[in-house]
Amino acid sequence: MKLATKLIHGGPTVDMQTGALGVPIYQISTYRQTSVDHFSKYDYARGDNPTREALEDTIAVLEGGSRCLAFASGMAAISTTLMIFSPGDHLVVCDDVYGGAYRVLSTIFSRMGIKSTFVDATDLTAIEAAILPETKGIYLETPSNPLLKVTDLRGAAAIARRHGIITLVDNTFMTPYLQRPLELDCDIVLHSGTKFINGHSDVLCGFAVVKDKELGQRIRYIQNAFGTGLGPQDSFLTLRGVKTLKVRMDQSQQNTLKIVEWLKAHERVTAVHYPGLPEHPGHVIHSAQADGPGAVFSFELDSYETTKRLLEGSHLAAFAVSLGGVESIISYPAKMSHASVPKEVRERKGIKDTLVRLSVGLEDPDDLIADLQQAMG
Repeated sequence: MKLATKLIHGGPTVDMQTGALGVPIYQISTYRQTSVDHFSKYDYARGDNPTREALEDTIAVLEGGSRCLAFASGMAAISTTLMIFSPGDHLVVCDDVYGGAYRVLSTIFSRMGIKSTFVDATDLTAIEAAILPETKGIYLETPSNPLLKVTDLRGAAAIARRHGIITLVDNTFMTPYLQRPLELDCDIVLHSGTKFINGHSDVLCGFAVVKDKELGQRIRYIQNAFGTGLGPQDSFLTLRGVKTLKVRMDQSQQNTLKIVEWLKAHERVTAVHYPGLPEHPGHVIHSAQADGPGAVFSFELDSYETTKRLLEGSHLAAFAVSLGGVESIISYPAKMSHASVPKEVRERKGIKDTLVRLSVGLEDPDDLIADLQQAMG
């Protein structure tokens, strides 16, 4: 079964009690038991809910994993999954990791005795050089947020195997439609399902997908203990959204390619970061491990004044946090996704005050280009 078909038929598609074409919203907190000695599969919704389970089964199939766990947000998925590590453990992390992940790693998990070393993950030798005897994991994003840096996932996973550690990959930008890290020998895939997987800017959700069943059970135990699971209403909406993932990504990606080419020639644009461009330093590696460049990119402008004018003057592309909706969203990493990263660290990573990120939606690309043009002046 090809992925386009799996999006529709990969998980439960029929309610077995009624024959309804879709899993209903089980908006319930508890379940009646009939035996003192043998509880049924469902007892309390913090642990299990049929609607959430249907979504988890669907995402597990798409990523090629043995198990998926759905969370109340992308950060809930990341933070809960990181709890598999213990005090004294060490992680190697890509240096322009999402700001929320940077925040929990540098200010919360560090207080718990879990340390992180941030490296340029485009350089496999830098990853390996940062591994210590106490290192237990490598945490990656590719393409990264917001500079769209590309990491060789096969190479990173091979390093992890040699050292007996695990590889975690945030796959939010690509989704399982375009990239499947588990097939590249990585161990855990993380998503902010809020973004492209749901695709309608009306849900917060996150996912952790694993190959190894024992690893999945460890994450599941922590999820149940912390109560970070996704609710049934959001599970239902995300099940609805994922069915159109292919057609949305195909159109958004096509729009992106046209807009990127236009921006490259614009006099006020000094750089464009997008792995779909042949001149992108990670283009070859990305093309070998993904099925497309995606619908998110970033670009740099000639001044802060132009940047401010673009962000405040855009009408079609909403100036907002997040990405991956049917509408285009333009954001400002320095004060949005990476606001929690200290300015000197942010600038050292290349996240300048003139950098903007654009998530391209389903509007006509000519209208988006005209809107960007009038905003920049």
